[in-house]
Amino acid sequence: MTDQQVPQRLVFRIPATAVLGALLFAITATPFAWAAPGLMAVYVIPFAAIYWILRVRTTADAERIVARTLFGRHVLAWADLRALKVSARSWVRAVDEDGKELPLPNVRTRHLPALSLISGGRLDDPTEPPAEKPEEPAEEPAEEPREEARAE
Repeated sequence: MTDQQVPQRLVFRIPATAVLGALLFAITATPFAWAAPGLMAVYVIPFAAIYWILRVRTTADAERIVARTLFGRHVLAWADLRALKVSARSWVRAVDEDGKELPLPNVRTRHLPALSLISGGRLDDPTEPPAEKPEEPAEEPAEEPREEARAE
């Protein structure tokens, strides 16, 4: 068996190339923005999108999970984590000891094996089959004599 190398930290974020889409929006909005006074406010949209792309992320290391949202930051130590909750759309939320749910931006169900690995065994990997127990021979119940139905 080969030794697995565990990374120091994992970062779940939107790829930085998404900034190109926001810049393309700014370029194509230029004729509209210069059409009348006050329409330059349309440039707020691509700048807000760029800020969101670069800011929102989840970082996990051996000690904690850090979830950065648009205007805040949540730090949760692995010891304070009670469970991970998966929504219908495969988004993952962390549930702390108080029962409070914290969103983990950009973390999906496909990332759970990686979180299990970085947590150092504190989280179970949902993709691994459960460990097999040695099977004990099942006792066969004694068969009762059957009365066969007779056609008369």
